[in-house]
Amino acid sequence: MDKNIKVWFICFVALFALSQLFDWVKDFSLPLPIYILGGAFLAVASNYEKLFGSYLGEYSGESYPQQQQLDAASQPEISASFDAYESVKQIEESEMIE
Repeated sequence: MDKNIKVWFICFVALFALSQLFDWVKDFSLPLPIYILGGAFLAVASNYEKLFGSYLGEYSGESYPQQQQLDAASQPEISASFDAYESVKQIEESEMIE
């Protein structure tokens, strides 16, 4: 019976502390520059490997695994769209000349 009272007391204290923390956080606000700096930090942290990963690999002598290159057979055929682009470009140039 004594253990049950301890469990109930611990649960009561934990829930009371959580409710008080929630009330405190609800009224807590930060100025706009803090939000901007926090967003910038999250952007840098999420793209750290893209921004600094290749530079750090060169200086430390470690090589990061490179992405595997796709062979030519698995790449889609783009020559038709490229030819269409060239013909559009030629038409625009001929209209500009006229």
